[in-house]
Amino acid sequence: MNFFDMVFTGQNLALLGAVLAVMLAGIGSAKGVSMVGEAASGLLTEDPSKFGKVLILQALPGTQGIYGLITAFLIVFKIGLLGDPAALSVSQGVYFLMAALPIAIVGYFSAIKQAKVAASGVNLIAKRPDEVGKAITASALVETYAIFAVLISLLLVLFAKV
Repeated sequence: MNFFDMVFTGQNLALLGAVLAVMLAGIGSAKGVSMVGEAASGLLTEDPSKFGKVLILQALPGTQGIYGLITAFLIVFKIGLLGDPAALSVSQGVYFLMAALPIAIVGYFSAIKQAKVAASGVNLIAKRPDEVGKAITASALVETYAIFAVLISLLLVLFAKV
């Protein structure tokens, strides 16, 4: 058995999908939460009483990382890694890898885009503290696309034949 055949197994390809779901969505979320945190810190140096309002905005881009983690856990459970591992063909492994890509890719980009909207919301709260609902709503609208992506990833994994 050559190196290529040992590395590119169905099990390893499925695990690569799980890793990408966690890694890309997690990187996007970490970057997004930090972007909003920077904006929030600037506001809080001037008015610490607005902490609760900006904390919600800072937490919003973190959900994509959670979606990636849930997808990865589901893949790991589905392929039996924590119990009796399933013997996956390469095509089955590729299927799980492809199933993880919607949340991996959309999770990364939507977390960063959501952070930009949330950081703008922090600026809105700085000038008009009563408009926090509008700031949260605008940021939550970006979340819609991460929810669509995680739904597709989860449905593909749940209905996979192993």
